[in-house]
Amino acid sequence: MRIHWKKVLIIFFDIILAVYIVVAFTAFNKPDESNRICTKVTIDIQDETTNGFLDVNEIKHRLKQNNMYPLAKPMKYISSRNIEEMLKSSAFVKTAECYKTEDGHIYISLTQRMPIVRIKAANGDDYYVDDHHQIMPNTKYTSDMIIATGYISKWYAQKYISVLCQELMNNDLWKNLVEQINVLPDRGIEIIPRIGHHIVFLGYLPTSNKQAERNQQIAEFTKTKMERLEKFYKYGLSQAGWNKYSHISLEFDNQIICKKIQAKVEEKPEVQDMNQVTE
Repeated sequence: MRIHWKKVLIIFFDIILAVYIVVAFTAFNKPDESNRICTKVTIDIQDETTNGFLDVNEIKHRLKQNNMYPLAKPMKYISSRNIEEMLKSSAFVKTAECYKTEDGHIYISLTQRMPIVRIKAANGDDYYVDDHHQIMPNTKYTSDMIIATGYISKWYAQKYISVLCQELMNNDLWKNLVEQINVLPDRGIEIIPRIGHHIVFLGYLPTSNKQAERNQQIAEFTKTKMERLEKFYKYGLSQAGWNKYSHISLEFDNQIICKKIQAKVEEKPEVQDMNQVTE
């Protein structure tokens, strides 16, 4: 077989030319950072108003503390990756992205971890649990969320209380209604509403060693108890008065047990039938 060397050489030179064009085009379009200075830094915290744990000034402070705030620095010495890794090391940062533009602009975009409950346990522990049931440290920043007090270990906070709070926070009415959860020594669950002067005893959270099963059972428990409480508020307290009772128990099915506020004489707790409110 005869080799056409002329054609081979033409193909070879065509390949060399194509590679050269690609390299040249890439080099031409790559930002020249050799003499460029960072002239502007934009920090975007996507859920700043929702969580309230981090703000722009806090992020600036952290970058400056680590000598990584890019403003007025040569672009070639600014590492987007290092900035991202440093910010993601924070217990409150969920995601961090940083990129450069050709005009010397640095963009930093953050999302925060979403706390759903603050734990203030009887043993002195004070921390948050996020929507992935992970512990977050205490912080000087505040956020409007449910506070859980009482006999709460970190294990119980992650496995049970955070699941309960997640169900409450997913419902606009319940989220605005419940101000505090209190765990009794026997793990009975009380809630303190934002309205009235009473404590509501929900009962005992269902237990399971299987996460999916446990989460489902707690979701059903919360739905059942809170819908009963809504019904009682609508058809019971609306007639009896919001400040009549000091303690309302939803522990047992088909009845609600109430204790009056400051009774002058010893009285038996009132039992309210779910289908009829009576004295």
